[in-house]
Amino acid sequence: MGNIAQETRWLDATTQAALVRNKEVLASELAEAAITRIEELNPAINALNIPWFNHGRELAKHVDATNPTTPFAGVPFLLKDLHTMYEGQHISQGNKALKEAKYIATSDTTLVSRFKQQHLVFLGRTNSPEFGSLPVTEPEAWGATRNPWNTNFTPGGSSGGAAAAVASGMVPIAHASDGGGSIRVPASCSGLVGLKVSQGRISVGPSRLETNLGVELAVSRSVRDIAALLDAVHGPGVGDTVIAPPPLRPYVDELTTHPGKLRIGFVQSHFNGNPIHPECVTAVNDAAHLLESLGHHVELAFPAAINDPKASSRFMTLWSTNMATSRQSISAMLGREVTTNDIELVNWAMAEHSSKVSALDYALAINESGVYRRAVQQWWEDGWDILLTPTLAAPPLAIGVSANNPNDPMAPLKIAGEWMGFTAQFNTTGQPAISLPLHMTADGLPVGVQLVGAYGREDILIQLAAQIEAAAPWADLTPNI
Repeated sequence: MGNIAQETRWLDATTQAALVRNKEVLASELAEAAITRIEELNPAINALNIPWFNHGRELAKHVDATNPTTPFAGVPFLLKDLHTMYEGQHISQGNKALKEAKYIATSDTTLVSRFKQQHLVFLGRTNSPEFGSLPVTEPEAWGATRNPWNTNFTPGGSSGGAAAAVASGMVPIAHASDGGGSIRVPASCSGLVGLKVSQGRISVGPSRLETNLGVELAVSRSVRDIAALLDAVHGPGVGDTVIAPPPLRPYVDELTTHPGKLRIGFVQSHFNGNPIHPECVTAVNDAAHLLESLGHHVELAFPAAINDPKASSRFMTLWSTNMATSRQSISAMLGREVTTNDIELVNWAMAEHSSKVSALDYALAINESGVYRRAVQQWWEDGWDILLTPTLAAPPLAIGVSANNPNDPMAPLKIAGEWMGFTAQFNTTGQPAISLPLHMTADGLPVGVQLVGAYGREDILIQLAAQIEAAAPWADLTPNI
């Protein structure tokens, strides 16, 4: 290869791994190529906030010396700056106090250990909003991450740094997590594939609970990357309390398995009937027509139970309590009580909101979520295979729209709630959902569509996503940055 940084920029992780495995390129060369791209591109988009370049170089040298045969050996990779404890490395959770304290993790999370076993080459951490609380990535600690397609707009959040890094071609795949849409939102905004797995599909141990809203995996440029990474890291950890049913075969086998004729419902508006942005209507209608052309039965339909007027307040009860827990954990990590100087206004206000929530309120929210979960999932049990929605109610938001507002501390959450009208429901129900990059606005911004499967049925989502990718490929759609 000549200019490896340019020649490998838009290759997916599967292809890059094959280059290393076949000894066409050294892992060290791939790492240097990624570092070159990061140094060139990051000043404009601020995707990477904590670089580990020398650590990554050592990992790449080890791959070159030992020739491991794992599917992703030698692939440049980035970890989100949230939850992913990596022994000996700095993590800030998007928080200015942890940033200033240069907090160092003392152990690995279960998923990080599994990533390490794949011999991925870690080059650093990607920017995240503080505690992952918003669907944009503009933490006061590190500044805004910008969309590679147009730097005046957000790449989404909370995995916005990950999405911007992959969309700009810094790395082919990056870790991401999703507690209310935080994989699917940035995938939609940035023109990527983002799979939120079923609750309990991938362990979030040792310190987080599968019974909560969040799951983890990645964003990538191809469906096959997501399938292969899921094969590599899925499964329970020690003491997990929710364990998704095991797949019948490797997920990569689903890439070439025809899904058959599926029964697909879709929506053209919010679940309550309120209108959404015309570009998102176009995106979902075009996707519906594409699915019909592929032989599927498609009609306007969705689970009636999903339009629950109590869902928002119930989600807020759980989310604000999680925020109070995050605030408490920061105190423990810092070894002191935190103050309003340590935490962003919106997150402090959210944590304070939890003081209005009693133990009974929280228990009722958990119980009601279980009732909601069963009622929504019944739609799939009744014979539907897939729900098709826009991923978001509007194209990417402009940078600054969701900034902290002293006059209305909860303002960013209100904006988020309207924009994210199709994602958080499936964190509550625990179902898998994937965002695919099937539409571009007239002014060149990506708009994703979401496919939601029955609980535990990532296999069908991967079959269908691969079929769609073959029929309407997006690999050649890249930002001009």
